[in-house]
Amino acid sequence: MPLVMHFGTEDLLRLRFAVSPLCQTHEAVRTLRRPARHGYHLPWLRRIRGALAGLDLSELSLLMPSPGYTPDFLGPPPDEPCPSFQDELARMRATDPAAARAEMANSLACTPGATESPIGRRMLADPAWAVRRLAEATEQAWQALVAPDWPRLRALLEADVALRSRQLAEGGLERLFADLRPELSWADGALTVRTRGAEPPLQRLDGRGLLLMPSVFVWPDVVSGFAAPWQPTVIYPARGVGGLWQRPSPRAAEALVRLLGPNRAAILGGLTDPSSTTALAERHRLAPSSVSAHLAVLRDAGLVSARRQGRLVLYERTPLGIALAEGEVPAG
Repeated sequence: MPLVMHFGTEDLLRLRFAVSPLCQTHEAVRTLRRPARHGYHLPWLRRIRGALAGLDLSELSLLMPSPGYTPDFLGPPPDEPCPSFQDELARMRATDPAAARAEMANSLACTPGATESPIGRRMLADPAWAVRRLAEATEQAWQALVAPDWPRLRALLEADVALRSRQLAEGGLERLFADLRPELSWADGALTVRTRGAEPPLQRLDGRGLLLMPSVFVWPDVVSGFAAPWQPTVIYPARGVGGLWQRPSPRAAEALVRLLGPNRAAILGGLTDPSSTTALAERHRLAPSSVSAHLAVLRDAGLVSARRQGRLVLYERTPLGIALAEGEVPAG
């Protein structure tokens, strides 16, 4: 069931963007356990295998059911556009144990047996310990999974915010939400969000506004929620994630050409962002009819998908298409 967020006048004045290293850390942890997210991140997943051997993410993972509720205190919406990881972690450490217990109980209830598991019982019996332990695990995950690449990730996220801000300035909320993700739609003063979560179907922002946060790791999902007192937040895939990690080796690129032919290989390899037939034709200097025929073959093979956005049909790579284009073997 989709989540519908109703905007009042004050909410329209309190729409803002933020880049959160804490959010990126927790989404990176989720990505480890969700094969559907692996497509764009196969080079990163391969590179961090050694670092994972020394990480204990059992408590964090237990509170990240799929689908289900993740405690909001793990990643509270930031109050500033781009806080430091340490500032966000300090805010997480300062969580009131009683509030943390209530949110953890809600999250554990989403996974059969989690509440009565040894870890679940200890978390609920000693929420202050749980907050400390979760903060420690989050800091370790940050150092191992995100910090080495943070300058690159932050640059991509800030570029997305700049793009979305420009769209908002040019065409208001209608222009912004029309391009953000197909899971988001704007009509009659309300934003409809189709997510994998279990949020209540209706949410009035009540003057709190809406926070929009791009994420490197959340694709292909959209994450939303955050009940009072937290500011309502939507976390969406940042534009440009397809070109974030290393490019395929020359040998893999040559093999892709032999498999698909030069034009289809070029179209698949260059489809790092959702694109229309016309845009692809201009990019690859091909006739639109030829691009359309190549896309039909790639779509039939399960390598690209299509979605309508207004008058345009946008194509993007599927996880299998990403893996093939990047010269990787799909995980899971």
